[in-house]
Amino acid sequence: MIISEKKQAEQLSYWKEPIVAEPLAGGITNTNFKVHYQGEDYVVRIGEDIPEHGVMRFNELNASVAGFKAGLSPEIVFSNPGALVMRFVLGKTLTSEDIQQNCTLERILPLLKKCHYEVPKHLKAGTLCFWVFQVNRNYAAILKDISSVYKDDLNRLMKINIQLEKAVGRINMAFCHNDMLAGNFIETPEKMWLIDWDYAGFNSPLFDLSNLATNNGLSNVQEKWLLESYFETNLCDKLWYSYCAMKCGSLLRESMWSMVSEEYSKLDFDYKDYTQQNLSRFNLAYKEFVEISEK
Repeated sequence: MIISEKKQAEQLSYWKEPIVAEPLAGGITNTNFKVHYQGEDYVVRIGEDIPEHGVMRFNELNASVAGFKAGLSPEIVFSNPGALVMRFVLGKTLTSEDIQQNCTLERILPLLKKCHYEVPKHLKAGTLCFWVFQVNRNYAAILKDISSVYKDDLNRLMKINIQLEKAVGRINMAFCHNDMLAGNFIETPEKMWLIDWDYAGFNSPLFDLSNLATNNGLSNVQEKWLLESYFETNLCDKLWYSYCAMKCGSLLRESMWSMVSEEYSKLDFDYKDYTQQNLSRFNLAYKEFVEISEK
């Protein structure tokens, strides 16, 4: 698998002379390579559509180009079905520990606002929507159809999914990244970069905010700071309730994404362990949400 994808990266028509594609570690959706060509470094992303996850490469390309035009992401210099070539950014790929630092959060916050409200100005027609509760319903249908080992828990999870969707309530629509993993941020002295737009689509800003928090272990104090700073207002009970519901939805989606990936992904990654980690975090967050609901 890796060998054929490496060959695919090396045989793209963009290269006018032989190149060597060096594998890049870290991806859990795509296979990535680094290429040095005519004095410059590039990243090649190899990946077809992933229907079970709603990943459509036309949408990723659209969002990636818009992200570059908005000043958030590296330039896409070439694309064809199954491959993207972008300029390599020399910087520090963040870890969750980095994002837990308040100074890093302060740099990420304006990046999110730019993603939500500047990127749409550069999008072409035909952009996807990412509504996490519908994503979760789709995952449940897939897991049921394939008789997943998790099938006996799906009815309970979908009842919770309905409850959380109602609790989020009315939303303001924005264009969200929807994959706030630490590895999708690259920090340089000059700026913070946001990469990997596989799951991008119109959504509530609460999803990116909660996804950032859940994926990177932010404290309760940091979550409240994030909400107040983003919305530029004092935190009220209604906003906190909606946020906590969305946080549970985010963790449920990450858990079910991994359940489905256990069955479909061919990447060398321990999805079973990732599923259990996220289920544990989801159950804890949901318990806290129920406690808030009962007050």
